[in-house]
Amino acid sequence: MEFSIKSGGLAGRKSPCLILGILEKRQLTEPARLIDEASGGYLSRILGKGDLDGEAGRTLLLHNLPGLATERVLLVGLGPQEKYDRNNYNKAIAAAVARLNETRAGEALCALPTSAPKGLDLYLAVRDTVTTALDKSYRYERTKSEKKPPNSLKRLYLWIADEEGTSLAKQALRHGHAIAQGVALAKELGDLPGNICTPAYLADQALALAKVFPALRVKILEEADMAKLGMGALLSVSSGSRQPAKLIVMEYRGGKKGAKPVVLVGKGLTFDAGGISLKPGPDMDLMKYDMCGGASVLGALRAALELKLPLNLIGVVPASENLPDGDANKPGDIVTSLSGQTIEILNTDAEGRLILCDSLTYCERFAPAAVIDIATLTGACAIALGRFPSGLFTADEELAAEILAAGDRSGDRAWRLPLWEEYQSLLDSNFADMANVGTREGGAITAACFLSRYTKKYPWAHLDIAGTAWLSGKEKGGTGRPVALLVQFLLARSGEA
Repeated sequence: MEFSIKSGGLAGRKSPCLILGILEKRQLTEPARLIDEASGGYLSRILGKGDLDGEAGRTLLLHNLPGLATERVLLVGLGPQEKYDRNNYNKAIAAAVARLNETRAGEALCALPTSAPKGLDLYLAVRDTVTTALDKSYRYERTKSEKKPPNSLKRLYLWIADEEGTSLAKQALRHGHAIAQGVALAKELGDLPGNICTPAYLADQALALAKVFPALRVKILEEADMAKLGMGALLSVSSGSRQPAKLIVMEYRGGKKGAKPVVLVGKGLTFDAGGISLKPGPDMDLMKYDMCGGASVLGALRAALELKLPLNLIGVVPASENLPDGDANKPGDIVTSLSGQTIEILNTDAEGRLILCDSLTYCERFAPAAVIDIATLTGACAIALGRFPSGLFTADEELAAEILAAGDRSGDRAWRLPLWEEYQSLLDSNFADMANVGTREGGAITAACFLSRYTKKYPWAHLDIAGTAWLSGKEKGGTGRPVALLVQFLLARSGEA
C-alpha cells in the first residue's frame, strides 16, 4: 500500500472514497463538519436516521453525496468523546481499511489524522495510520494452496488541515512504513511452521536482508565455531535436534566510527517441545513462536536499515530447536557456559536462558552502549501481565526509562518488574554455580536474574514477550511485537524522533 500527504480544501478533493470520523451520539469531527456543510447537511440527515451512532469501529459507506467531488464517503465510529483515545483511533483505522478492502475503491483520502484524539500529536496520528493500515492488510498465505485476491486498497492519502505540518507528516509516513515492514517481517517469520522456519532458514533470512540492504554485514557461526568458543550452554540445547544451531550476527554501522553500538539479542528457538521436560500436547503448535524474539531483532534491523538511522547497531540471534532425543539435555546435567560459569539443568524446558546467556557473553566483544535481549522466555510473565505489555527487567534506571518511554510513544508498551538481589538465591545449586530455574513463584523474575549474571560488563535490559509475541484462539498469529518499541528506542537514540 502506498501513502502520501494531502492538504488544502477537503470538499473539492476528487477521490474514490473519503474517510471521516464520527464520535458517539452522532457528533461530527471537524473534517466531517466541513463535508456536512458542503453537502447541504447530508451527513447530519443520514446520521439522524440512526444507521451509525459513532460506536468505535463501526462503519457506514455512502455514495454520491451532493456537492462533493468524492465518489464515496466512509464514516467510521470513534467512540464517545470522553473515551476517544489512541486505541479507538487505531480501531477506527483498522475498521476503515477492512471495509475499503471489501470495495473496489482502490484508493482513499483519510481525514482521521486531523481528527486524532487529544494526546496523539500529528506525527503519531500519521504514523499510527500507516502502521495500523499495513498491519490490517497483512495476510499469511505462504503455505496455503489457494490464495485470496489481493487487497483492493492500494493507495491511502492522508489529509491534514494545516499545510505547515506537511514536513512532519511526511517524516511520520517514512517512519511508519519502516516500522510496518519490520513488523510484517517478524510476523511472517513467526507464522511460518517449524519445518520451514528452521535455524538455517533464519540464518538465510539474515543473509537475504543483507542483499537488500548492503550496509548490513552478516556472519553465521556454525556449531563448530561455537564449540571452539566454548558455548556449552547454547550447544546443549541443540544437541537433541537434527537441525544444527546457528548464531546469527548482523552488523550495521550507520553511526560514527568507533561509537559504541546498541546490541539487540533475540531468542531464536524455532520450535520448543520442552526437551525431555516435555511440554503438554495441547497448543504445543504455538511453540513455533518461540523464535519471535529473534524475529523482532530482524524486523527492527530491517526498519533501521530502511531509515538509514545514524547509529551503530548489532543484532545477535541464537537459533536452535529444543527437542527430546538420546543426546538431548537431561534434568541434572551440568554444562559450562561461554562465561565459564557452570549451570545445573533442572528443567530442560528452561532452554531460552541457556542459548541467551552464551549470546550475552558473546556481546562483550562489541563493547556495547546498551544491550537489550528479547525473548518469549517465561509463561510466568504472560500469567503476570497478560497479553498487553511486555515484561521489562533491568537494574539500569536510565535504560529502563528509555525503554518505557519508547513503549509509551510507540503504543507497544512494557511494564517493569523487579530485579532485586533477593531473588538471586533462588537459583542456588548444590552442584553448579547456578541452576537454570528457581522456584515456581516469580518465574519470570528468576529467569531475568539468571540472565543478569552474564551482563555485568555493559548496560542491559531484558524484555520478556511471552505474552505479547502472538495471539491464540480465533485471532491466532504473530503480532510482530516488540518491533515498534525497539524501533522507537532506536529512533530516540539516533535523534530521529
